[in-house]
Amino acid sequence: MREIALHNEKLLLSPYACFSEKSAGREKPEPPCPLRTDFQRDRDRIIHCNSFRRLKHKTQVFLMPRSEHYRTRLTHTLEVSQIARTIARCLRLNEDLTEAIALGHDLGHTPFGHDGERALDAICRDDGGFRHNAQSLRVVEAIEKGGRGLNLTAEVRDGILNHGSDGSPRTLEGRVVQFSDKIAYINHDIEDAIRAGILSENELPPFPVKVLGGSKTARITALINSLLANSDLEAGEIKYDSQTKKAHDELRTFMFSEVYHKQEINTEKDKAAFVIEVLFRHYAAGMTQREAVDFISGMTDSYAIERFKELCVPKAFL
Repeated sequence: MREIALHNEKLLLSPYACFSEKSAGREKPEPPCPLRTDFQRDRDRIIHCNSFRRLKHKTQVFLMPRSEHYRTRLTHTLEVSQIARTIARCLRLNEDLTEAIALGHDLGHTPFGHDGERALDAICRDDGGFRHNAQSLRVVEAIEKGGRGLNLTAEVRDGILNHGSDGSPRTLEGRVVQFSDKIAYINHDIEDAIRAGILSENELPPFPVKVLGGSKTARITALINSLLANSDLEAGEIKYDSQTKKAHDELRTFMFSEVYHKQEINTEKDKAAFVIEVLFRHYAAGMTQREAVDFISGMTDSYAIERFKELCVPKAFL
């Protein structure tokens, strides 16, 4: 089966795709799987790891939402994966590599979303700071499997580390995930913000609505279509046309000013940061700073809150 999959890559993929048999490999060499390519194997290792399962109880944007319809870090990851796979398939890139990167890109995210990340970043400032993409790489290299890591291929690890706005993935598949992450979070966060009453559909800026459309489906479709029409694989570029890029960037700026930094959400952010700070002071007293950060960043929202209650609330009131 593995040989069939490798043969199909040669038949179907663009010459600019990352072929499984040309992977730079793993840090610890392993015998090949008889059924799966190396990238398929990486995807499966990520899906089966503890850190992936915990994403279902980690905040995307809205802290501890009462409704079960808001995105969590897991549902965000799945939406990124779906968008990235669609783009990769249409561009004839390696869908398995793309999927593995997408599924692993947020494994190192903290409890309480980016608020938890900012709190740990402030704590670690003298030690280089904290970034969830670097922590995601640390998860797959040094935390999962009792510290042995998942031993993923170099291409998947590169895509995980460099998926952020300031990253430069080495593969086109990594670039696809980089774009897909933004496509997913901007559009699903609009939907969640409307559900939360923080935003209404008619408040969206007119230019992005005109260029991309007035619904989540229309916007995602327009962004994907622009990437498919304008990316230059030979030049190593995944890109929008100028109008679509302008609309995308304006919509992203709008979301930062009107949702991510809006007071209705920010009222709870200081509380989340305080929980992280208290937990760090407690655990760092008996661990190294690195161990405490690893432990706290791996917590789900609910687990972090339970540990905080045990430390700060008298047992009679629990």
